[in-house]
Amino acid sequence: MEITSRTVAPHFDPALIERYDISGPRYTSYPAAPQFHHRFGDAELRAFARTSNEDPIPRPLSLYVHVPFCLSPCFYCGCTRIITRQPGKAMVYLDHLYREIERVAPLFDRDRPLAQLHFGGGTPNFLDAARMGDLLESLARHFAFSREADREFGIELDPRWCGTGYVRMLATLGFNRVSVGIQDFDPAVQRAVNRIQSVEQTRAVLDAARDAGFRSTSVDLIYGLPKQTLDGFARTLDQVIALAPDRVAAYGYAHLPERFKAQRRIVAADLPDAATRLALLGLTVEALTAAGYRYIGMDHFARPDDDLARAQDAGTLQRNFQGYSTHADCDLIGLGMSSISHIGASFSQNARDLVGYYAALDAGRLPVARGLALDEDDLIRADAIQQLMCHGSLDILLFERRHRLDFGVYFAAELERLRQPAADGLIMVAPDRLEVSSRGHFLLRIIAMCFDAHLPRAQAVDVRYSRAL
Repeated sequence: MEITSRTVAPHFDPALIERYDISGPRYTSYPAAPQFHHRFGDAELRAFARTSNEDPIPRPLSLYVHVPFCLSPCFYCGCTRIITRQPGKAMVYLDHLYREIERVAPLFDRDRPLAQLHFGGGTPNFLDAARMGDLLESLARHFAFSREADREFGIELDPRWCGTGYVRMLATLGFNRVSVGIQDFDPAVQRAVNRIQSVEQTRAVLDAARDAGFRSTSVDLIYGLPKQTLDGFARTLDQVIALAPDRVAAYGYAHLPERFKAQRRIVAADLPDAATRLALLGLTVEALTAAGYRYIGMDHFARPDDDLARAQDAGTLQRNFQGYSTHADCDLIGLGMSSISHIGASFSQNARDLVGYYAALDAGRLPVARGLALDEDDLIRADAIQQLMCHGSLDILLFERRHRLDFGVYFAAELERLRQPAADGLIMVAPDRLEVSSRGHFLLRIIAMCFDAHLPRAQAVDVRYSRAL
């Protein structure tokens, strides 16, 4: 079996991938979000925060801030967002966000540095320069911003509504990583998904970020969109490579119109068929690896000198609700509607609608709507899945010492489920190690699903997941 390494491009095997292209979790958490329940609320989050402060070596903090507003709808979008052109709505939201900051920050000791900050949406640049500055000033007052060189402060930007002066302002506030949505530069695709965005607009934002001293730039692509063709997407890939971002995320479009209202505007007949969709992914892999990008895992590619690749080399790569991330040792605090926290052995999610988010804060409560306390089995399985998703391997002997178990006994059923993937060349199963093959790297979700104890119950109640590719 050909075993992959971090310096060798994974092997794209269309026939094998097609055979395993089933639905399953993306494993941005384990257990996956459908397992969260409403019995976890304000009191439970506070208790886990207290426990996390008692660790002998306090973990640094990572902060996610959700800005839900967008000026126009992108029809493919499955994010929690609110379409509006009324700036006043942002003022009401910020008022409640400041209240949340004031209530959440004191739960965490001040000796815990904020090593990572990410603004997502929605469209974070919906906030003008003054409001963004006020928000960062509030965060800096309530949390101890790390002064280390490796701190990562990132933000997602929509180039259609972002000038170069705004990007320079973000640099003065401490942001050093920017992510820009593209999806596809093909005009026919852009019209079909209601996102008209030029190469020039995108280049202006990326160049401004680099000129302002941002350490990393990344762009998002989506394959499987309506009207996409191989020729059209090849042109997009050439244009993206010419823009020279440090990272590229290439997501497979999940068409779930029954869940996401905006997707009902997409004509299903315009979507590429399964063979074309797979070919689009193969084209993406070929073009980006030929241009020098390393396949990190799942949807992510990075230049070998980017922080994401370095984190993988150092063993500090993690997978969370923003995808792959560089700080594995942090507690994650989510602020804003729908945001998710990962504090110690818990997950919690804020109310996913403005009414619920506002009502909780108006009543003096944290806006936690649901969550989950992880038991010992969840933590063991989460570790196994994280090792495979982030590093493509699992050292069984180290794992046994870490968790004080016999791997073969504890995971007997899981090793049986791995028999077929192993026979198909996705993974090598040895007495002392699991190693994902070069062919298996595009099917990490399939391998991780073998360790998911909650998945059978989720499938029994018809929880809908996206397809593996």
